[in-house]
Amino acid sequence: MFETYENDDETGSTRGLVTVMIPMLSEDHRKHIQETAKKAGFDCTFCENEEDARAFLPETEVYFGPGFPLEDRAKKLRWIALPSAGAEPFTQPGALPEGVQLTNAAGAYGVTISEHIIMVTLEMMRRRADYLDIVSRREWRRDLPIRSIHGARVVIVGTGDIGRETARRIRAFVPEGIIGINRSGVCREPAFDRVLTVERIEEVLPEADLLILCIPGTPETSGLLDARRLAMLPEGAYLVNVGRGNCLDEEALLEMLRTGRIGGAALDVFRQEPLPTDSSMWDAPNLIVTPHISGNMTLRWTMDRVVQIFTDNLERYGAGEPLTHTVDPGRGY
Repeated sequence: MFETYENDDETGSTRGLVTVMIPMLSEDHRKHIQETAKKAGFDCTFCENEEDARAFLPETEVYFGPGFPLEDRAKKLRWIALPSAGAEPFTQPGALPEGVQLTNAAGAYGVTISEHIIMVTLEMMRRRADYLDIVSRREWRRDLPIRSIHGARVVIVGTGDIGRETARRIRAFVPEGIIGINRSGVCREPAFDRVLTVERIEEVLPEADLLILCIPGTPETSGLLDARRLAMLPEGAYLVNVGRGNCLDEEALLEMLRTGRIGGAALDVFRQEPLPTDSSMWDAPNLIVTPHISGNMTLRWTMDRVVQIFTDNLERYGAGEPLTHTVDPGRGY
């Protein structure tokens, strides 16, 4: 199913076609995109799935939607606007067609993902899974030791929109300190007590009561938290990963969960997605598994921001101005 909106100005001329493939858009979102496209001189079509979108590829100049094989027939394609912060699969060598600009929606997901991080952190520290098991047996127990973000030493790997929004929320719980890790060692967000370069991550891992990973999936981040570095965490530490699964040694983490070396982990991303039904992660002790939903587009605020980023850029594109939120395929973000 799809809808097509044609430019009906006096000349009837258009610059090209904007193809949108984001089924969860509201009617208000569609109207806003349609009006922006019309002002910029474009026709606009809304598709519900890849099959519908492929029918419009030969005429598509601007594609707004998640990554899918765009095939060789998209000869007029000049810009791919991703509704996600991650830019996979176009960061693979040769995946982005030559002469095509790539943008993302970085900055739209910090609110929803940071709330997810707070939720799973409190679930782990306050033993929610254990108490759910207790009450399922109709038992009345109140003696399980719990821990708190208050006074905790927190390390956040990745100080972009998600890392900054998370640091602001954690700051309200009065931790002992929040250390950020990034490529440059610089971040102006005052919620961080210190920001170090990724090369110095081993200095702070032994201090991390709570380690939060919110980094993109790039060759540079692949295997960043291997077995050796995971073993540097203090006994009973907690780990949350909302970035990409390639940065974490999952087998080493599972072993540390089984032995109790790690107090708990919450993973929203995995090396293989969907997570296979026979994966040992489903039954791992003290592991919260969520199906890559921490940044889902079902939150209205997120979708409003995703659409606004795109339409602001569409105005720039129509005016021949440089785009914002551009992705460097070589770096992966």
